[in-house]
Amino acid sequence: MGMTMMERILARRAGLASVAVGDTVTVDVDMTVLIDLQFSTMWLQPLRIADPDKVAIVMDHAVPAPTIKDAAGGPHARRFAAEFGISRFYDVGRHGICHQVVAENGLARPGEILACTDSHTCAGGAYNTAARGLGPAEVYSILCTGRTWFQVSPTIRYELLGEMPAGVSGKDVFLHVANEFGDATNLNLEYGGPGLASMPLHDRRTIATQGAELSADFSTFAHDDVLAAHFEALGVTDYQPSHADSDATYADVREIDLSTLVPYVARPGTVSRNGLPVTEIEPRKIDQAFIGSCANGQLDDLRIAAGVLRGKQVAAGVRLIVTPASQQVYRDALRLGYLQDIADAGGVVTNATCGACFGYHMGLVGPGEVCLTSSTRNFTGRMGSPEAEIYMASPATVAASAIAGRIVDAREGTAR
Repeated sequence: MGMTMMERILARRAGLASVAVGDTVTVDVDMTVLIDLQFSTMWLQPLRIADPDKVAIVMDHAVPAPTIKDAAGGPHARRFAAEFGISRFYDVGRHGICHQVVAENGLARPGEILACTDSHTCAGGAYNTAARGLGPAEVYSILCTGRTWFQVSPTIRYELLGEMPAGVSGKDVFLHVANEFGDATNLNLEYGGPGLASMPLHDRRTIATQGAELSADFSTFAHDDVLAAHFEALGVTDYQPSHADSDATYADVREIDLSTLVPYVARPGTVSRNGLPVTEIEPRKIDQAFIGSCANGQLDDLRIAAGVLRGKQVAAGVRLIVTPASQQVYRDALRLGYLQDIADAGGVVTNATCGACFGYHMGLVGPGEVCLTSSTRNFTGRMGSPEAEIYMASPATVAASAIAGRIVDAREGTAR
């Protein structure tokens, strides 16, 4: 019997010829990523670790440190990296949201397993990687042993057809999937098909990242020429992609005709079965517009936002906050003029970090406010006050709405 992409990765890293749904497998982990919160909340210096070459440390959630508690974690991370000779240490100045830093440095590689404490680690699935967020104690265990275990879950296959129309992004694809099919608890998501070839890598990253909002175990894309070119540019060639067998068994196979999609908006509370095309969303004035996060703080996201904002002004009474996903994205966007366009339009560009996405610093929303965000989550209280409302949309929709002062269709500027 054939295997899915995820089953093949787990079998290979477990040293088995094959695995099947329901099997529990112990696997070697190829990359373990530690983030700043692990050092500031529950850090205990280990006596030994399995392999320093399979460890990366990324200062990402609270950078530069907004509290004394966060500041105290920095010395722990630096001492740990120095003592164990961890070369992949992305300290302040080289920092960024861990999933962006992972992508930029080729740490999530086809056919391999990556673990991290952050729940959006599934972002690495865009690179044909079995990437998953795990609890801090389990990640600490992997750090010391180099291994972990998974139970093999059923897989849903998304067969992508056609090409995305102009003005439609990976965020819109995800919001369509979330609204149409709902949660995927205890399931793996696999994306492939002829439509994948026309989907840019940044859109794949957005979709893979947001798999966490559907409660999926893994969210993984097929390896293709686009991905091969990405790794060639990084100088990464020593990997073995995972391909699904033609006779693989799926819990469901769902076709998505990309050419039929339109921009979507998710209403406050959840993305699951809670969205509408932007042309059908209820009229809503906004107080804050946010572009950033591991899902949509990539260079292409800032390029798209800058293109919408160029030569225009953010509406009075609206705060537009833009947070690049990494220091590299910040530098590239600065050199290309995107940050100038955003700032000239009245947007505030922050340093690279998670920031407002998880309601910690640099852009919390207050009671009674409405925020339109391109970040990862829109549940009650996520970005600040539990009395605020959070709508979710693509960077283009967020940028256009910041100009209009209300939710609009970026393709036409039509207010809703």
